[in-house]
Amino acid sequence: MKIALLGFGTVASGVAKLIETNKELIKKRLGKDIEISLVYSRTHKNNCPYKQTNNFEDVLNSDVDVVCELMGGTTFAYECIKQALAKDKHVITANKALLAYYRYDIEKMLKPNQYFGYEASVAGGVPIIKIIKEGLSANKFNCIKGILNGTSNYILTKMQNEGISYEIALKQAQELGYAEANPSLDINGMDAAHKLTILASLAYGINVKPEDILVQGIDKISNDDFYFAKEFEFGIKLLAIAKQNEDKVEIRVHPTLIDKNHILASVNNSMNAILLNDNALGESLYYGAGAGSLETASAVLSDLMQIADNKTRKMLGYNELPKVNLVSINDISSKYYLRLCVDDKIGVLNKITSFMSNNEISIDSLMQRPSKNQTRTIFITTHIANEAKITKLLSELQTQEFVKGEINLIRIEE
Repeated sequence: MKIALLGFGTVASGVAKLIETNKELIKKRLGKDIEISLVYSRTHKNNCPYKQTNNFEDVLNSDVDVVCELMGGTTFAYECIKQALAKDKHVITANKALLAYYRYDIEKMLKPNQYFGYEASVAGGVPIIKIIKEGLSANKFNCIKGILNGTSNYILTKMQNEGISYEIALKQAQELGYAEANPSLDINGMDAAHKLTILASLAYGINVKPEDILVQGIDKISNDDFYFAKEFEFGIKLLAIAKQNEDKVEIRVHPTLIDKNHILASVNNSMNAILLNDNALGESLYYGAGAGSLETASAVLSDLMQIADNKTRKMLGYNELPKVNLVSINDISSKYYLRLCVDDKIGVLNKITSFMSNNEISIDSLMQRPSKNQTRTIFITTHIANEAKITKLLSELQTQEFVKGEINLIRIEE
């Protein structure tokens, strides 16, 4: 089977290395070789031992069976995928951002027996796509909860275990190569949101884009929040959550307080984990490296192996989409944690509770400690409340003179 690689960066070079390393194993399992016939790159790669071209037409006009899009980006990558599919070539991608926006458009382009593989787009080497699409395909998914971004998980782990600041943890993540020079997609939650939209399509057949769902990053998490979490035996994780209740599907990504004994609370550093809950197996956990050259390459190779083995099916696992609707962000309900810095004066706490009462939000626990310059830090957790009402509460409190600085909110997941 002949393949073309689009790009020859971390993942593509890992694919080449894994093909070479496991060449004999692949041959024994498939009865044929996987051969890299061509590499497309805009600039010549000195570390690439394969035939190279900077003209994508050469790929389209070649005799390759499969085009592996491993460049990243969306606009040009999407054009390449469209043209490759039109030329009757199978396509594999690791591009979660592209799939977050174009997955249903791509599915419509596929011809009978044409394969589109995207196992590497979510959770690196963890085969979560095939688990949902194939291994558990007859089961009804009640809930998906995942740690889908290794960079943010590394930062939160360091802050929790070592007490270092967000800024120092981020710098360490960049020095270790977990975070890019511009880490915005990792820390603002959008990388995890890209991945969650893909999983939601597989589990629930719902077509949503990242802009349709609640997304909050970790950049406002401070050591004060971990102080509270430790006191009340919580951990803090950036969770990607999708839940179904009858014909409603709730999809969100945000920092979350979870019980320190919860299985996801022990997923540390740059590791990924997805906790599935379905009506047959109950809870099942899938854990592993969410990024890396060989780790992600293993997912690309799993799709290549499937093509070579002539196993094809609908890309997103549905011949007919179920009738479900996205829960509006304002209709989401959760428990919440609030951290406020306020004037250390009589009556301030009474004013806060009055605002909460007016918005029909009740307090579950409250703690306070002295801060600097005659202020106090107040920590509040709520009973289950409505997202629209908590948003209104924050906007009202934020305008009060007794509130100093920005109020921080973290949702609590049970």
